[in-house]
Amino acid sequence: MYTDKVMDHFNNPRNVGEIENPDGVGQVGNPKCGDIMRISIRVGGGETITDVKFKTFGCGAAVATSSIATELIKGKTISDALGVTNRAVVEALEGLPPVKMHCSVLAEEAVKAAIADYYTRKGIDPVPIVGCDGKCESCRV
Repeated sequence: MYTDKVMDHFNNPRNVGEIENPDGVGQVGNPKCGDIMRISIRVGGGETITDVKFKTFGCGAAVATSSIATELIKGKTISDALGVTNRAVVEALEGLPPVKMHCSVLAEEAVKAAIADYYTRKGIDPVPIVGCDGKCESCRV
């Protein structure tokens, strides 16, 4: 059912924990399945993600997608990290069962939420850069 890569990231997750005084934090959840992902980032010169950590409450696929997402963005520029899609997460894990694809979507959303928070903390509107999460003023009108 799960690939060896998914099982490896579930059994040996990378980058687990929280960054003290992070530059950005993104937390997303899926009320339908109960999964919650929290990703914190540290951003260095050149807008490079120098450190990333995650905490996930959920199934094995949720843990694995969080783990691989952190590996995919660590050391990348924010611009490159924004290019990490749920499809890239699935490909990096060499596949996910169809009923677990929502976990890869959560991983993508958590990364984008952390980056959006980073820009918000800097006083920059994240929507033109990260996109809209459906919670902005424009969406509530």
